[in-house]
Amino acid sequence: MSARLRSLLWLGLFALVGLAGLLWLGFWQLDRLAWKENLIAEVQARVAAPPVEAPPEADWAKLAPNDYEYRHVRLSGVYELGRQVFVFRALDNPHGRFSGPGYLVLTPLRLADGPVVIVNRGFIPNDQKARFAAQSDKASGETVVTGLMRASEPRTWFTPPDDAAHGQWFTRDPGAIAAALKLERAAPFTIDADATGSPGDLPQGGETILAFPNNHLGYAFTWFGMALALAGVFCAYAVTRLRA
Repeated sequence: MSARLRSLLWLGLFALVGLAGLLWLGFWQLDRLAWKENLIAEVQARVAAPPVEAPPEADWAKLAPNDYEYRHVRLSGVYELGRQVFVFRALDNPHGRFSGPGYLVLTPLRLADGPVVIVNRGFIPNDQKARFAAQSDKASGETVVTGLMRASEPRTWFTPPDDAAHGQWFTRDPGAIAAALKLERAAPFTIDADATGSPGDLPQGGETILAFPNNHLGYAFTWFGMALALAGVFCAYAVTRLRA
């Protein structure tokens, strides 16, 4: 076997390994596409479903986020308006009356038998924080809440740390909030309250973000295109070498 042919075989081996890797990435993205489409369909079905009773306290320890995230539920209790926290949020909602910098109002809802569920009552503009912070429990009565169950909000590299001592919150973390408010028997999830009342009422409920990026098909085409390009380049190079 000539040295030229041996070098071509080695190059072919490397090209084959690269081709296999690129094809694997392409098919992996197709699998991710099917997973994402199923996820979106499941979330849309949960959101659109009529509200059901929220899971009882006895079931909380067994709940997995994938099983309850975005489930539409109903529960009743009394808001503890004097123990709210305000999670900073820059709201971008062209359909709502309010947008820009402000806060999500997270309020403990005390259920009849004692446990607490933290409810994200909705968005308020920045200039309304002082008014809501001054609310007291005397203004609260029995309330029926419908909304979406949410797991603890994931933190990214760009999320500032929460500072409970100074009332600065940047994530919906029911565990940390319950600890800061000294809430016992607190649920490991929060509820995003539905929009209720008249347009413009505060807090502005129904602000759950339901947009899920789904670029997996484009990624798959990219990997398959790179595999095709690699095969084409190698074939052209091999033909040129063999004819030389």
